Amino acid sequence: MGIVVLALTLMWLDSHAPWLQSVRYITGYLLAPAQQVALVPSAIGNWFGESAASRQELTNENKQLTARNLVLELRAQRLAALEAENIELRELLSASEQVDDRVLVTAVVAVDPDPFSQQILINKGGEDGVFIGQPVLDAYGLLGQVIDVMPYSARVLMIADSNHAIPVQVNRNGVRAIAVGTGALDELELIYVPNTADIIKGDLLVSSGLGGRYPRGYPVATVTKVENIPGKSFAAVTAEPSAHLDRSRHLLLVFSHGSGQVPPGDLWQGKE
Repeated sequence: MGIVVLALTLMWLDSHAPWLQSVRYITGYLLAPAQQVALVPSAIGNWFGESAASRQELTNENKQLTARNLVLELRAQRLAALEAENIELRELLSASEQVDDRVLVTAVVAVDPDPFSQQILINKGGEDGVFIGQPVLDAYGLLGQVIDVMPYSARVLMIADSNHAIPVQVNRNGVRAIAVGTGALDELELIYVPNTADIIKGDLLVSSGLGGRYPRGYPVATVTKVENIPGKSFAAVTAEPSAHLDRSRHLLLVFSHGSGQVPPGDLWQGKE
């Protein structure tokens, strides 16, 4: 009760005694430290609250950015794959324009897992007119030939297979040779090349057309090494295939007017 009376008395004096203004002002200086100390708990509470909220917001934002970054990386990888595929298709289109024969675009759907067999499976078959012995190209050169035909797929033996051989000639001077597969995708071997043959490193080998299996003039390989061995009649010549045997996904099936074509209908009737 006494405190209430004292408070009311001070309030009356404050409103009716102007000289108390200076006293109140000076008292403000004295009470300022106490006011600051009294505000400390509230300030600490607000700081902890804001820090916790900020940390939670940063955690959520970090999770969102991480997820978004992952999505963008996946899209970037897909775009890179699409860009590479687009480049390959454009190169294949350019190659098809240079081929005089009719061609059909096909895609590789499987690769033989046998390390000693260089064969692939393509998504065109007898229903598309594919036949055994049909030449197969990629955008860079001759890749192989069809050895087995099914209605909607076919098996292709690549020129690097150790069971494959192809007559070639040096594009520079017409020297003929036989290029056989070594089982390695990046190497062919020329057999029965006399030591005196005019073949040098860097020569482009093209299909000679002999044998009637492959049309003439398609790039096959580039000579990488010529070694004349004393005491032997033949030189050791190796070459690197022009076709990207381990990378090309889209290929060209060549419908030439050469021999070796077996109609699909006859294949299934055993009339080879």
